[in-house]
Formats: sequence, C-alpha cells, structure tokens
Amino acid sequence: MNILLFDDPAIRPNLLPFTFTRPVAALRCGILTIAEKWEHWLGEPANYLTEAYLQAKYPAGPTSGPALVINGAVCPDEPLVRQIQALAPGHALVDGSLLVAARIEDAAQVAELIQNGFSAVEEVVEPVVAIREVWHLFLQNGAQIRQDFARLTEGRTSQPVGDAHTIVYAPENIFIEEGVKIRAAILNAEDGPIYLGRNSQVHEGAIIKGPLALGEGAHINAGAKMRGDNTIGPHCKVGGEVGNSILMGFSNKGHDGYLGNSVIGEWCNLGADTNTSNLKNNYAPVKIWSHTAGRFVNTGQQFCGLMMGDHSKCGINTMFNTGTVVGVAANIFGAGFPRTFIPSFSWGGPAGFETFRLPKVAEVAERVMARRKLAYDETEQAIMRHVYEQTAKDRAWERTAGAAEAKPTTEQ
Repeated sequence: MNILLFDDPAIRPNLLPFTFTRPVAALRCGILTIAEKWEHWLGEPANYLTEAYLQAKYPAGPTSGPALVINGAVCPDEPLVRQIQALAPGHALVDGSLLVAARIEDAAQVAELIQNGFSAVEEVVEPVVAIREVWHLFLQNGAQIRQDFARLTEGRTSQPVGDAHTIVYAPENIFIEEGVKIRAAILNAEDGPIYLGRNSQVHEGAIIKGPLALGEGAHINAGAKMRGDNTIGPHCKVGGEVGNSILMGFSNKGHDGYLGNSVIGEWCNLGADTNTSNLKNNYAPVKIWSHTAGRFVNTGQQFCGLMMGDHSKCGINTMFNTGTVVGVAANIFGAGFPRTFIPSFSWGGPAGFETFRLPKVAEVAERVMARRKLAYDETEQAIMRHVYEQTAKDRAWERTAGAAEAKPTTEQ
C-alpha cells in the first residue's frame, strides 16, 4: 500500500521558509524527519503529496491503487498508529478540524477526497502532536528525541563508549551506533537520552547534555557545550554553545557563539562568533515574521531565536536579534544587527540589501554540495528557481527605484 504523506494547505504556509524547499513531512524534529518516523512505525517506505515543483525530488509514488493518506505535520505514536492501521477503506481520522489520516481505495482520488471529505469520520483517541508553526519544531524536539530514541533502540545493543577519558552519566540512556568516535568528552544523559548516529564524532572537551540527537557523519567540535533538547542532523558540524535547537542536515555552526531555540535548514553556515538572541530584554513574548500573514505575528513564546532557511549563510560576528527569520539562499554580513526578517535571496546586512542572483547562488551551492560529494543538479536548480520567483515580492528593494543607492559595496 502507498503511504502518502500530504502537505496540509492550512499548515504548510506557516512552516515557511523551511517548506519552500521540502514537504512538511521532510522536516526534522527529534532524531528523525516526520516521514522517517512513519516509515519506522509502519514498516514501509513513505511518499509525498506536496507542491508540484517539489514532486521531482519528493515523489508521490503509485498514482492509483490503495493508499494510506497521512497528514505530513502529524508525528506518530503507538495509539495513533494502531488507530490508523485499523481504518476501514473510505474512513478518515480527525483531531477536531484537523484531518489526520484516511484509507482510500484509489490514490488517484486523494486530492478530491481531501478537499471534499470522506464517507465516514472517526475522532482520534488521544490528541495528536502536529507541527503547525516553525517554533513547534524546537518546542517538540526534546519529547520527539525521547520517543524516537525508544523506537530506534528497542531490542538493540549500543556500541561501547570506548574511550577511557570520556565521562559518562546514565549510560543506560546513551545509544552509540557503529563507527562513532568519542574523545575526552562528557556525556550526561540523566535528564534525557543521547543518540550518536553512525560514523559521527564527539571531539575533545565537548560537554553533551541530553536529550541530544547527533546524525550520521555529524561532528560536535572540541569544547562545544550542548545544553539539551538539541538535534544535530546528518553531516553537520557544531561548536560553541547550543540549546534547544535543530540543524536539519549538511549545515555548519563550527565555531564559538550561541545558538538557542532556533531551527537551521540544510546547507547553511554560521560564521565564527555568530550569536542569536532568544530572549527579549523586557521578557515579552517574541514576534516573528509570518510569510502567510505578511507581517510579524506573536509566537506566545518567551524564548525564540533564529529560523534560517536552506542554503543561507552569515559572516563572522553576525548578531541575530530575538525571533529573526531568514529565508532561502540569503547571504548576511556586516557590523550591527540585521533586520529581523531577511527575505530569500538577500545579499547584505545592516547597511542594506541587494538581490543574491541565481547564477551566484548556483556557484556557491555547487561548491558547498560538492564538499559532501553531492550535485547541485537540475532538480535542485528547478526548486531554487521556483522559490526565487515565489519570493520576489518579499525583496522590497527590487520594487524601489532608489534601491541601487542602498546596495552594499561588497562584491558578489
């Protein structure tokens, strides 16, 4: 049966800028992406029903035949999975007004059924965990690490720490995959599990407090301080001080500086001594930019740091104010605090912005991805072209006749 994870049209826009470049179910929260969670629970590969421009990279699978349709924003747990597996054909599962899942006889009818409704509807036995806003990613991260840890490690034996100079607290809450290298670190899993993915490395003097997930091939650099509820995705490198944050994959925060209550997309780089503020001086709730509303909205959260879309970079000593949102493929540099909403394909900083043109973006992406032996191929380029056009309205200087006078002098 085709497992089809769909982008809820009422939720996907609230998860921009991350959903500019991926379906909702490809977001990482905990150890795994939402799609990977469903694959582990259901024992079958999952496909995606997403925006047309993303389908080449995230295919929908068979276009006909039986399908189990699941909201890509919903995280699975045992009661929910049992209820979904028991669904009869034509029946849907809801949590209030939220369509959670449905079993359909013909995948070709999925769009029509999602829009027009199902013949029979059941209510979930327990409220579901749904990632409806960008800040939900870090708010749910600790709990999702715990749940993923239990699922991934059940019935398995961890590799040993294998280093006499590493100090370990609560070793029963630590799981080490094959190929992990640890040197003279402190691992404290008393308050939550620590999961170290295949071929990852923890370098000398690193202090790790659980919950923490370290993805395959990722590095925690020497002297790093990981304060809990952190996910470092596959092939990331992280240093400095990090608390309650997610790096989705292939991104680097390699040096000193603080990252807190933040979400960083893929192929990002934070320059040395980059710092994020996650708390306003007056302790008021944080407002952040909403691509959906076209204005700043109240998160209701006292702590909220940086939301940075894929392929964005910042230079050394960058200072991000509380609740900053950075779009896709932005390049930020210069002294002072940049604005708290930086549109996609921006080039500049506090002194002003110009447009980071697609040919230049491609040059950087090709170099960066080649370092991981991956190609910036036509599929990736097509996604970036679409996002570039889709986000043109956010780059106000493109509509301003005098924009050239505000351009930074640094050459692209």
